[in-house]
Amino acid sequence: MGNFVDTCRECWFCLNGMEHYCPKIIVTYNGLDKAGEPTYGGYARSIVVDENYLVRIPDGLDLAAAVPLMCAGIAVYSPLRRFDVGPGTKIGILGVGGLDHLAVKFADALGAEVTALSQTTSKKEDALAFGADDFRTTTDPATFLERAGYFDIIRCAVSAALNFDQLLSLVRFDGTFVNLGAPDGPVSIGMFSLIRSRISFTSSSIGSIAETQEMLRCCVEHDIVSEIETLSAERINDALDTLRQVGGGNVRYRYVIDTSTI
Repeated sequence: MGNFVDTCRECWFCLNGMEHYCPKIIVTYNGLDKAGEPTYGGYARSIVVDENYLVRIPDGLDLAAAVPLMCAGIAVYSPLRRFDVGPGTKIGILGVGGLDHLAVKFADALGAEVTALSQTTSKKEDALAFGADDFRTTTDPATFLERAGYFDIIRCAVSAALNFDQLLSLVRFDGTFVNLGAPDGPVSIGMFSLIRSRISFTSSSIGSIAETQEMLRCCVEHDIVSEIETLSAERINDALDTLRQVGGGNVRYRYVIDTSTI
C-alpha cells in the first residue's frame, strides 16, 4: 500500500485535482482497492474510506435525495463546469433520465438557456418543471430544421447507438458535443459532421473530490436534489427486474436503497 500511495503522490492526475482519472485508482464497479482486495458496493452496512476521498454533505440537503448526486450528479456537473456553461450558453440536454434530469437542473441553475431533447414527449412536463426553457423531440424532423446549428453545447448521456450525424447538425460552428454515454457496441460518426462546422466531439467521466464538494454547495444554494424513489432491501430484486424488463426510462428518476432495512 505504501508504494501505491507514494506513486500516486507523484501522479499528474492526482496532483492536478483529477484523481478520478488516475489509472491506478479503480475502486468502484467491481474493482480492487489499494490493498488489492475486491471492493464491495452499496449493499454494505459499513465501509472504511480514505479521508481524502470523503465529501461533506452540507446542512439542508436531504440525505436520501443527495445519494445519487455522488454519481449521477457529479457526472453531469463536471462537464458543465469544464465548458463554462452559464449565462448566454445554449445547451441541449439529450434525454430526460437519471443523469439528464440533474443536468437540466444544474444547467438552469448556472444560467444557461436549456433545451431538453428526447425521443418522446412523455417527460416534457417534468423537463420543464426541472428548469428547461424548451423541449424538443428528436423524432420530429422540425427539430432539426428549426434548431440547426443552434446549440453551443449538446450533452449526451444516452448509452445507445444514436444517429450522431443528425444530432451534430444541431451544434453551432465551433460548438461542442459532450458524450457521457457508453453503448455496448460500436457507434458511427461521419467525420464531415464534425469538420463542416469545426465541432469538437469530446467525453467526460465523473468528477474530482473537490469538484464534488463544489457541486454539493451548488445544490444547497439552488435547492437541487435528485428525484428519487426510496426502496427497502426486500424490493431490490423487484427494482432490478423493472430495470431489466422496461429499462431505466420508466424510473423517475433514481432508486435509492434504505440501508437500515438491509
